[in-house]
Amino acid sequence: MRNEIRFSGFGGQGIILSAVILGRAAVMYDNKFAVQTQVYGPEARGGASMSQVVIDDDQILYPKVAVPDIYVIMSQEGFEKYGASAQVSAVMLIDSTLVHSRPKCRCIEIPATGQAKASLKVIVANIVMLGALVAATHVVSEESLKKAILDSVPKGTEDLNLKAMQLGLELGKQS
Repeated sequence: MRNEIRFSGFGGQGIILSAVILGRAAVMYDNKFAVQTQVYGPEARGGASMSQVVIDDDQILYPKVAVPDIYVIMSQEGFEKYGASAQVSAVMLIDSTLVHSRPKCRCIEIPATGQAKASLKVIVANIVMLGALVAATHVVSEESLKKAILDSVPKGTEDLNLKAMQLGLELGKQS
């Protein structure tokens, strides 16, 4: 089964890292195929950022995301630039702390930035969103996400990131 996932937010939120972690979880731990691409503006930190992942049970012959079926949106500008045109059949997880618009498709509101800031550190809001994504869509397994996070985050931040993932899983299961 093919899933096309688009992540968007602003530079510095870990949008690209989120897509890399998700692709790694799919390929290395769930025995699936994945391709990841990214786009960011010349302003990098603070400007709109977008990353996409295609995950499939079969080899991926066309690596570009044509019509995303899952969105993870972490900023209002990211929504306007990369999420506003979402198909009605899509699922969109939005960081309800920072995104004020709502799509026409199914919308799952996750207060990732607010919750991360209140109970952990704001820098792990992207990992909170990854946990929520996996809980809501099962695009990869929880165990593979955990392993991919541990492979990807800086040494010394593993516990913080696992707490963020767990918070996201809980928020995603409540939706």
